[in-house]
Amino acid sequence: MSKTLFKIKKYREEAEIPTASMADIAFLLIVFFMLTTVFTANKGIEYGIPKKEKNATIKPEESIYIHIKKDGYYVDFKKFDSIDEISGYIESKMEKTNFKKPVVIRTDPDVNFQKTVTILDLLNQIGVKNISIPTEEEIREWKEYFQD
Repeated sequence: MSKTLFKIKKYREEAEIPTASMADIAFLLIVFFMLTTVFTANKGIEYGIPKKEKNATIKPEESIYIHIKKDGYYVDFKKFDSIDEISGYIESKMEKTNFKKPVVIRTDPDVNFQKTVTILDLLNQIGVKNISIPTEEEIREWKEYFQD
């Protein structure tokens, strides 16, 4: 007889990672990070609102007044049909004062905002630095000038 009558088979268990508690661990990590994370409130863009001046040094008649209405552009109460006409008119007025004359832009509420942006771009291209958009209170104060 041989020495190895009975061969004993070695049963090898394969290595595996226990995943039974994996969901519990993931859940605990999520809860941990949710509780320890600091949330900041987004405050938006910070800007300074100008203070109201008691004594305005510029009189309305010394400025260039642009009123943007639904039916067109009015510069110093004259109707203009094209941006090129407005550009020429404003440049001629600004050259007399070395581009220091203030420009007041008033837009009616029912006007497309793109018209206002177009005028602001035009003034920027011309080189106007002193641009003002009046508040409702300023419009009431200068009502005789802003009536049109």
